[in-house]
Amino acid sequence: MKTLVVIPARFASVRYPGKPLVELRGATGKSKSLIQRSWEAATGVTGVDRVIVATDDDRIAQKAKSFGAEVVFTSSDCRNGTERCAEALDRIGGGFDTVVNLQGDAPLTPPWFIEQLVSALQADEAAVIATPVLRCDGAALGGLLNDRRAGRVGGTTAVFDRNMRGLYFSKEVIPFTSGRFEDDEPTPVFHHVGVYAYRPDGLRAYPSWPIGPLEKLEGLEQLRFLEQGRPVLCVEVDARGRKFWELNNPEDVPTLEAMMAGMGME
Repeated sequence: MKTLVVIPARFASVRYPGKPLVELRGATGKSKSLIQRSWEAATGVTGVDRVIVATDDDRIAQKAKSFGAEVVFTSSDCRNGTERCAEALDRIGGGFDTVVNLQGDAPLTPPWFIEQLVSALQADEAAVIATPVLRCDGAALGGLLNDRRAGRVGGTTAVFDRNMRGLYFSKEVIPFTSGRFEDDEPTPVFHHVGVYAYRPDGLRAYPSWPIGPLEKLEGLEQLRFLEQGRPVLCVEVDARGRKFWELNNPEDVPTLEAMMAGMGME
């Protein structure tokens, strides 16, 4: 089984232009770009045969090449990371059994998240896509709720059935809960981790499917699979005490830097 990791990266983000080039300081004060930290996260995963950065921007490409990443140029017409991954796969000629989309705003993604994700997809012949979900503790849920109260779009949440098939993904906090939780207490809310593993046939078909109303409203690419009736396998992962957050807004930079410092990341 051969696995490809694609890191889709674009400069023209609506919410955070130039996000892949944002510098993040680690525990020693050393600064590295977001795209470099995401690439380092990908290269630390066991069982991966190739890692590429897929972009349509020369600035991102030059930065990626400066730290040794392989770059594949893709069209500026790609509407999201999944479409960019599909085009990148075609440009390099295929030859992989699993394609992982490690979005460039999640440099704190532990390697075992991706390893578990690939293993689960390969074991489930009915699924065309798999994605990790992480049970929120009270502190993480509080962060999500605070973002929404402040009018910011923070992390995405997921709900799924007893067979771990995704029912819905939302930028709102779902399911609703009125409970109060201690910081380290498990909650019924699952944070969707922005990583995907695809079967190549499903990935190649994706760009030809129309954008449905739910994808358009939420701005979440995985909803296109659900709107097409394609099963999305949710894989519950364990952070093993490690902090996890994504860079969604400029306000998230200090949070990520504090987490990296706490984990001793360079």
